[in-house]
Amino acid sequence: MSRSEFSQAQRVVVKIGSSLLTDGGRGLNKQAIADWVAQMAALKRQGVDVVLVSSGSVAEGMSRLKLKTRPKTLHELQAAASVGQMGLVRRFEDEFQLHDVLAAQVLLTHDDLSDRQRYLNARSTLLTLLDFGVVPVINENDAVATEEIRFGDNDTLGALVANLVEADLLIILTDQTGLFDANPSLNPNARLISEISVNESLLDEVAGGSISGLGRGGMYTKVRAARLAARSGAATVIVSGKIDNVIPAVFDGNDLGTYLIPNIAPLAARKQWLAGQLQLKGGVVLDDGAVKILKDAGKSLLAVGVKAVQGSFKRGDLVSCLDLQGNEIARGLINYGSEDAGKIAGKPSSEFEALLGYADEDELIHRDNLVLV
Repeated sequence: MSRSEFSQAQRVVVKIGSSLLTDGGRGLNKQAIADWVAQMAALKRQGVDVVLVSSGSVAEGMSRLKLKTRPKTLHELQAAASVGQMGLVRRFEDEFQLHDVLAAQVLLTHDDLSDRQRYLNARSTLLTLLDFGVVPVINENDAVATEEIRFGDNDTLGALVANLVEADLLIILTDQTGLFDANPSLNPNARLISEISVNESLLDEVAGGSISGLGRGGMYTKVRAARLAARSGAATVIVSGKIDNVIPAVFDGNDLGTYLIPNIAPLAARKQWLAGQLQLKGGVVLDDGAVKILKDAGKSLLAVGVKAVQGSFKRGDLVSCLDLQGNEIARGLINYGSEDAGKIAGKPSSEFEALLGYADEDELIHRDNLVLV
């Protein structure tokens, strides 16, 4: 994807750093938040799905608690996050309402995305919010996360959310102009890198740590985030959030900040992950009609085309799709556990609620989570 193609993006994740949101640690920068929200609302009016990943809960909590330095103990960090999250979310909600846009708070921990069932639950929730026209405002659940389940920084969270919702573009707003080929505070001849592949080794040499001390990130975490986002084919731009109208300007392809070019197309990346990274937990046997639809039409797998269920698996597990002769024709992440899948096998989705007592997805395996083999 070139910069000129950014305007074709259907789904954008915007990540805003702590130092921007909290005006260098002096409390929430209300005017800047109002400006960014107005820019995101403008994208939504163009029909673009927008997801916001927000830092700043700890920094805002520090301001409210009148703490001069970032707490070092986990319980103090969690307390600061709890206090700060109240003001942060309220500010975003108030600003989005001015543009007749609904916002929703979503707090995540690493466990939510490492467990496949919770991963699918989080994905379904976020996609449903987007279908309703809501802007999810996502933050790490700092109030309860332990060191073992932290993302480590919200740049990483932004990248994983981009993977989760299959975003086309990740815009990381920071207090720096972009990524330079040397430290600009030490080298006056340092030059801004306009475009570079996420695989370029130069990135490992020039990415440094956090300058402001307010967040847990720095250019290193932003480079790592761009590489994570590239796994699902998302393009990443690291750019100053202080530029006027920066979000629409990046979306329109203006040469701002640093564009980290992904090394694989989005669909190919997801299919590659499905094909090679997860262990099969079971299988479903399909009738000839379902086999033909998967092979020729590239559609989702419906329960009505399933003849039998094999093995024991949970919602979100990777299962094999077999023809009547036992040949594997596809594999994918299944939306129902083996027990429930057995109950709805051969049945239309209109009967799911009567058979299961609930109705979740209409598809047994959505086409976005399925790859032919």
